[in-house]
Order: sequence, then C-alpha cells, then structure tokens
Amino acid sequence: MRGIAKAFPGVQALSGVSLELRSGEVHALVGENGAGKSTLMKILAGGLAADDGTILIDGRPVKIDSPRAAERLGIGMIYQELNLVPQLNAIQNFVLGDEPTQRGFLDATAATARVRAAFEQLNIDVPLHVEVSKLSVGQQQLVEIAKVLSRRARIIVMDEPTASLTEAEIDRLFTLVKRLKGEGKGVIYISHRLEELPRIADRITILRDGRAIVTRGEREFPQEEIVSAMVGRRIDAHFPSLPAVKSGAPVVLDVRNMLRPPRVNGVSLQLRAGEIVGLAGLVGAGRTEILRAIAGADVPAGGDVFIDGERVRVRSPIEGIRAGIAFITEDRKAQGLVLGMSVRENVTLAHLAAFVNRELLIDRARETAVTEQMIRELSIRTPSPEQVVRNLSGGTQQKVVLAKWLIGTARVLLFDEPTRGIDVGAKAEIYALMTRLAENGSAILMVSSELPEVLGMTHRVFAVRGGRLVREFTHDEATPDAVMAAAAGAAA
Repeated sequence: MRGIAKAFPGVQALSGVSLELRSGEVHALVGENGAGKSTLMKILAGGLAADDGTILIDGRPVKIDSPRAAERLGIGMIYQELNLVPQLNAIQNFVLGDEPTQRGFLDATAATARVRAAFEQLNIDVPLHVEVSKLSVGQQQLVEIAKVLSRRARIIVMDEPTASLTEAEIDRLFTLVKRLKGEGKGVIYISHRLEELPRIADRITILRDGRAIVTRGEREFPQEEIVSAMVGRRIDAHFPSLPAVKSGAPVVLDVRNMLRPPRVNGVSLQLRAGEIVGLAGLVGAGRTEILRAIAGADVPAGGDVFIDGERVRVRSPIEGIRAGIAFITEDRKAQGLVLGMSVRENVTLAHLAAFVNRELLIDRARETAVTEQMIRELSIRTPSPEQVVRNLSGGTQQKVVLAKWLIGTARVLLFDEPTRGIDVGAKAEIYALMTRLAENGSAILMVSSELPEVLGMTHRVFAVRGGRLVREFTHDEATPDAVMAAAAGAAA
C-alpha cells in the first residue's frame, strides 16, 4: 500500500500511509484509537474507498472497489466489530456468500459438514444451530475467524482478533497463525495487547494521527519504545494506585440472593463507597449476566437490590438509571450507543429529562455545553459534539459511552470489559478515571477478561463459576493462579 489517504467529514483519517506485507510474515499494525489502523485495513479489504494512493499485490497495481473484489484477490479480513448476521446461526453465517447448493437450493448437509470440518481443524466448540446473537462475543469472534480462514486467503487481516478470547483460545489462534506463515501467507495483525507482539509479530509499523511513523523488526522494538511512538509521549503502562477505602465506609450496593438461571444463581455481594470490586471467571461463567441483572437489563427471577440501604426496584434499564446504577456494556455498538446519532445526542440520551426547558423542549445549548465539558475531561477525539458516533474510532466511542454515564448521578457503576479494544494510552486514562470516581465515593463493579487488569484495578475480586461467586479474594490474596484455579474449579 503506497501513499494511502482518506478523509471523513471533519477528520483526515489517513495521510499518505505506506505499508508493506511480505510472504510468510506477521506484520503488526499498532497505534492509538483513531490513529487510522482500521480505516487503512478497510481500504485494503474493499470496505472503504481511498481518496488517494495505490495498492499492489505481487508488484502489480490492483483495484479493490468492494469486499468481493478483495476476496477474489485473496484478501480476507477479520473485523474488530464482527461482520456476522445476528439472526442467522453459525452455519448460515459461515457459508454466507459461498453457499453449497443442490438443484438451486442450499445443501444444508454439505454446509454443516463444511463448518464442522473447519471448526474441528481450529479446535472450536461453538453451538452450530443457535442464532449468533445468542452466542457470547468470544464465540462470535471464533465463528468470524473460522469463516475468514476457510476462504483460503493469501493476505489475512486480523483486527483485534483476541479481544474476546480466552487464553486457551488465543494459544490455538497463535498456533494457527504460525501455520499460515509456514504456508507462505501474510498476516496483518492489529492489537492493543502489546504483550502479544513478541509471540506473534515479525515486524511492527506504528501509526499515529493517520501517518505511518516507523517500521521496525519486533526484536528491535522494546515495548516502552512502541508505546512512546504510538502516543508521542511516555506513558506509565502500570496500574494506578488504588484509593484507600475509608474505614467504616457505607455500603452503597447490596445485592442479596440474585437469581436468573442458568447464569445467575444466588449471587450476594456488597460494595462500599470508594471501592472497586472485580468479577473474574472463564467465558460463560455468568459475569456479564450478573451485571445485567443488577442493572435491570435482564429481569431477575428473584433477589433484592439495595442502594445506600434503600431497597430499589430494578426491572428495566430505566429503573436502574433512576436507582443510580450506570451500566457500561461490553458491546458498545449494539448496546451502548446509537451509531447514527451525534456525540451530543449519545452523551445526553440517558438523561434527557435534565435538559428539558420550560417550554418542554430539549435545551440544545445546555446539551452542547455539557458535552463539550465531557469531551475536554475525557480527551474525546472528535471534531465537534455534532460528529456522528459511527465515524469515530472504537476507543473514542468507548469514551462517549463513559461520558453518557458520568454526566448523571450514578452511585454504582458497572463496567463490563471497560478497555476492550482500547489502546494503551486510553487504558491509562480510563484507569485514572475509575480511581477518580472511587475517590469521589462511587462504588464500581467490573468485569474484564484480562486477568492482570482485574487484579491490578480492584480492592477485592470474586471468582465466578456457574453463575455463582465461589470465592472472595482481597487485593493481596488475588494471585493469577489462585483466582483462575477458583474460577475453573481446580485446586489452587
């Protein structure tokens, strides 16, 4: 790719970016959210048209004006935001666009056989006949990976492929990537998990503000230099010091015997003012379902919720908001944002009643003022409050979700995968924000698939298994081995 340029309204996303991929190579593409990584790869995969620049394959210029054209050229892309049809099952999604037919109709037997063979090769265990909307994000990710790899692409783009995978699934994926290298295929690998790069990358290119800053071999690129090149400054990649929980701090959240079988089975916990508590467990353990039941996103079958000692009814998201509960969801695009609305509209959406004037109309000027304040406080990278959220990077979208809840008066904040798909600089900002919220007396309950994040950012950790809190750890007790042993039901 030579001299690739792309602009969106109010944003120059790419400015003369060049990138080279060799046969049998994993080339890591790294940068902050909004640096242009996904935009560059969408151009390669035919999802976007470049304003300027040239793409060459085997030294010959090519025209890629659609995903189908990219596929014909041997280019396959595993998108960060999954490219699946939620109403279809895994088999139907897998063969979509390349369906085996018999007498003009879908050959269901052949389709099932094809999917089973691909899943067995990748050691994937996902229900085949369940709508993918009912699968976990990690299971959906595996379906997407298997689908793309089955198309025999020579150039494979992986955009945050491990964001929702377990460690065992990541190990299997890396084994597969090494096999693809051995077959002479090229892989462009986008990841914010810098610790993965020594395991998988041959070369690394840093993008910053839509420009390619530097390309070096992985062995020549220490992690601290990668971070500095990404953000243009030095970043402390470690977790901040947690604020001390005051002696005798009041209980803010008290959950008693919460039930919503099969994933929430008699959950009881308390959070005090200024405390950050984590839920750790394997995929499917029920962590997200516990948060959803507390927030009212799923109606619990039983149990009680108390906020500041007062029993509250939480049977819907609006009741959760009124009770003082903020829920930062795992899937920001499907559940946390309205993509066709502006930053301003998304930030104020959950609190519109506070912006109604005497004429019973929404006060746009006050909306804009509050949104601009949040843009400054959270360093949200947007040209204006009126920018459509769909046009922002994933990390910037996550900050908009956070802003939506921070303008309210939430006493309890539920964070589900708060840094999923977030670069190291934005992670540091979100960690600092969480500690500031705790210092101000909020209670935070968080879920993360990144165990170091759970251990580094919490005062206490609960191991979750089968929808139950099976063991509680203090910050000092919570070692990776002990927590995962409890979550897996093994001896520590």
